[in-house]
Amino acid sequence: MSLKHTRTSARRTGRRALRPTRRIPRPVRSAMLRAAANHPEPYVSVIIPAMNEAGTIAKVIAGARGVHPRCEVIVVVNGSADHTADIALSLGAQVILFEQPLGHDVGRSIGAEAAKGEVLLFTDGDLVIPASQLRPFVAAVSQGTDVALNNYSGPVRGKFPHPVVLSKHALNIILGRPDLKGCSMTAVPHALSRKAFAGLGSSLLSRPPLAHAQAVLDGLVVKAVHKIPVGKLNAIRPKRAGADPLREVILRDHLDAAGLVIERRGERAGFSDGNRRREMVR
Repeated sequence: MSLKHTRTSARRTGRRALRPTRRIPRPVRSAMLRAAANHPEPYVSVIIPAMNEAGTIAKVIAGARGVHPRCEVIVVVNGSADHTADIALSLGAQVILFEQPLGHDVGRSIGAEAAKGEVLLFTDGDLVIPASQLRPFVAAVSQGTDVALNNYSGPVRGKFPHPVVLSKHALNIILGRPDLKGCSMTAVPHALSRKAFAGLGSSLLSRPPLAHAQAVLDGLVVKAVHKIPVGKLNAIRPKRAGADPLREVILRDHLDAAGLVIERRGERAGFSDGNRRREMVR
């Protein structure tokens, strides 16, 4: 099975992407805006995609600032019609500005390419999380974890669990990591080591299920380190004709991630065929 990915290729030396076929849109401002509040030699880069988050971005940045003394905050403002960018700039964040919406998770790739830290911490502009709840992700990477996941599997006790929740569990089972349950790079906050980012490449971050699968397949140290119940923090997304369009994107990404596992490990994804004698079938 061949997979074609539609995200930008990595531009930093030593980083690779997984066969991208189109480029991420270029920013409308040729230079990224900087402010002195970011540490000149950051150990931690906090990457925050944001779209119309003027009401929360100040508190989000405040939480990000407290994760480490040597910290930079990068806010990827895309498709905003409010003052999100102005607020972020006034608080000393590095702002990368796009007039158009970038779509699901592409801001992660763009922010990661600009990051200078040894630890890359990802969160969202609508998630107000105190620094004390973000530090465990930084600590885990500092202690040798390559991919530090939010230990949040989503609600599974209902009669009909959400398809996205099921897809996360299924992917981890296929990967041979049932211990991760429904934890994956689909959920923020999560953090990456510089080693993990160099191996995965920036473009893959825009499709978190594939990045998650690639990290496990490459033998990176992937752990669920701290629980933040983002299901209660996330705003309810508007539906179109009664359907959630983002759900379909996430499900397709999980299917492609499963395809990546099969491509790497064979048609049974590395699982035994048991006592079947297929050669007896004519």
